[in-house]
Amino acid sequence: MSALTESSSLEDWLSHLENLHPTEIELGLDRIREVAKRLALQTPYQVITVAGTNGKGSVCAMLEAILRSAGYKTGMLTSPHLIDFNERIRVASEPATDAMIVQQFQRIEAAREEITLTYFEYATLAALLLFQDSDLDVAILEVGLGGRLDAVNLVDADCAIVTSIDIDHQAYLGDSREQIAWEKAHVFRSGKPAICADPEPPQSLVDYAQEVGADLWLFGRDFNYSGDQLQWAYGGRSQRRGALVYPALRGANQLLNAAAALAGLESLREHLVVPAHALRLGFLHAVLPGRFQILPGVPSIILDVAHNPHAAAALAQNLGNMPTTGTTYAVVGVYNDKDVLGIMRHLVELIDHWYCASLSGVRGMKAENLVSIIKHAQGQPFRIDEDRLEEEKPASRHPVVKPVIRPRKQVRQSTYTTFENPEAAFRQARQQVTDNDRILVFGSFATVGPVLKVLAQDGLY
Repeated sequence: MSALTESSSLEDWLSHLENLHPTEIELGLDRIREVAKRLALQTPYQVITVAGTNGKGSVCAMLEAILRSAGYKTGMLTSPHLIDFNERIRVASEPATDAMIVQQFQRIEAAREEITLTYFEYATLAALLLFQDSDLDVAILEVGLGGRLDAVNLVDADCAIVTSIDIDHQAYLGDSREQIAWEKAHVFRSGKPAICADPEPPQSLVDYAQEVGADLWLFGRDFNYSGDQLQWAYGGRSQRRGALVYPALRGANQLLNAAAALAGLESLREHLVVPAHALRLGFLHAVLPGRFQILPGVPSIILDVAHNPHAAAALAQNLGNMPTTGTTYAVVGVYNDKDVLGIMRHLVELIDHWYCASLSGVRGMKAENLVSIIKHAQGQPFRIDEDRLEEEKPASRHPVVKPVIRPRKQVRQSTYTTFENPEAAFRQARQQVTDNDRILVFGSFATVGPVLKVLAQDGLY
């Protein structure tokens, strides 16, 4: 047990949590369930759980903004954070204060006794305790990893959404879409709406939903979207939403994410009434830092936490749709347990200068190793044959997102520079760019977060 108290700082508490459990990640619900039982934890509000490989944060942000615009008091748990831990827990669209979080940590510490909890498990329990005491109407819970054994799955959701399914976290979830989908499908509950926005859901997800008796909503069968340059429309089982404004969140697949959010709201319409004006305000005001975030001003600075091949494909498409006459500098740092080669193959044809940063910790990849992988990716061009893609479309895992590869200007040659951390890489890139150039920061939350902190310190964010 810790000697920390409610008067201890949040920083001290977080340091304690980082060293409390012998491993950073330990999936399983037995330990957290026992502590939740001791805390008499309850969820006297509607719960929407959001899982998926990519798009979770976007769906959560849209749901929060729409429900707040409709007048509901919301709570939201997300992870990881970019700058401050407080970002993970929001009540009524505001980050929880240090004092609010520390108070919950003290309650958990007193209840857990001999049980050790991971950092994420502590955060999850703290959020749920705070939500329990905040007179919420609805809580939005983002799954951290997978679904079946993730701490968020402690809660029985009134509606569960799976955004997309692709290869990531293979050491914990398996190395195929079928295995990963089965893990994620465990957020579904008997008799409750189960929304899947992946255009080609693996059979294992469908089978699990049927096995537990969930009310499965599939994209293309139970809900869909259409649109033109000015507006878009949602069509569900019994509800149509027309003349919708495009989400403020940028990037490929945001309409797919928006449709998933609206399907979730449609499935809960008997409990949560959402008028048309709330949709408009919600889509316009939804904010999600670090996901294809383009900062105002020149030169262009683009921030994206893309850290798996599917996310990198979307990023490549977004960049390809933003042609530039200048030079593209990439500030990149990755973890060594990611498919780094798969990520870089989507982007090597779009970058002129690589500013590679080492990330700290046992998972952090050294910049020199990253350079080697990028060079390897460039030695194996990753191009899309559009005719062949159309022929193979039924077997394509994600027809909505495909990389748009621009031919490299032959007069330019990629350069590579290594740095000890993302901050140093970004500062150097800013010194090199002209107004016509752009800086892309990507690869991990641990890359984008420190850069956002630098921008905030400089008054640019």
